[in-house]
Amino acid sequence: MEHKQTINFGAGPAKLPPSVLLQAQNELLNYSGTGISVLEMSHRSSDFNKIINKTESLLRELLNIPDNYKVLFLQGGGSGQFSSVPLNLIGLKEDRCADYLVTGTWSAKAAKEAEKYGKVNVVHPKLDSYTKIPDPSSWTLNPSASYVYYCSNETVHGVEYNFTPETNGVVLVSDMSSNFLSRPVDVSKFGLIFAGAQKNVGCAGVTVVIVREDLLGHALKECPIVLDYKVQAEMNSLYNTPPCFSIYIMSLVLEWIKNNGGSAAMEMLNKQKSSMIYDIINASNGFYVCPVDTACRSRMNVPFRVGRKEGDEALEKEFLDGASKRGMISLKGHRSVGGIRASLYNAVTLEDTKALADYMKEFLKDHQ
Repeated sequence: MEHKQTINFGAGPAKLPPSVLLQAQNELLNYSGTGISVLEMSHRSSDFNKIINKTESLLRELLNIPDNYKVLFLQGGGSGQFSSVPLNLIGLKEDRCADYLVTGTWSAKAAKEAEKYGKVNVVHPKLDSYTKIPDPSSWTLNPSASYVYYCSNETVHGVEYNFTPETNGVVLVSDMSSNFLSRPVDVSKFGLIFAGAQKNVGCAGVTVVIVREDLLGHALKECPIVLDYKVQAEMNSLYNTPPCFSIYIMSLVLEWIKNNGGSAAMEMLNKQKSSMIYDIINASNGFYVCPVDTACRSRMNVPFRVGRKEGDEALEKEFLDGASKRGMISLKGHRSVGGIRASLYNAVTLEDTKALADYMKEFLKDHQ
């Protein structure tokens, strides 16, 4: 049996562009004539300095980041930012409180973590299930909140905001880990944006923080120094050894995004890819079911059940086994929700998506 090409639909760490992997392979033993690998390079060297500066300038270019924002390359993943954000920002106003929109697993975890450092107000009635974004007219925003926090794409439940929340002048913070650079974004509307790299812009190990300069220097006294944005900004993310290789891989991915038309081109492709899958779900007469409201279905993570609304376990196992035989991996839904989940990040191609779409049609035909 000939080797089937592997198509990775993983939710993160996720597929990287093959050209990036090849370049990293070519440069692995001898980076740019230095005679050493990036893996062995001092983070204080001029060669690494060029890498981190290039990564930052590519990010600034791709997102049109205004000059009054700092770009940080940190460790600890998105989860580290669940602590960093309140530790740095909840003290912006004397009430030490923050507003949170909780529309899925990750924003729920962030809100719970923030409770350690101040008062957290969930601005909408508690959701029975994470399948929709509560109408902004139902939100009760607190004008004396230090910031308003939301997660723009919930990876587990497949819920994505297609609008930027209006906060009436309060600082807006967003976890964009799973849709970062998948579409254009107006950075100037945000006080802070953070994103783990391992979905759309690189490999695990580095988290990007884009923070407006006036928000630096307000950390609580108990904030660990490595989490202090002001310290990291002053040291150009080199307060301690940064995740050098992950930053290097990110620079290669950002170069790839730039060469392929930037975030606007990514958005167009991501719409095409997700529509391909949602169209099959919608036309399947209930054989495939996506529980998420149509208005906020994610272009990045498409969760669905097979056979019926709550999923037929035997059919879902058969679906995953068949997909695996065709070289399609990591389609199993998150352990907390079950079912199937296809993650269609930037590096997943139209051809990859078409392979899944064709299989879904075939599976439907065989089982209806």
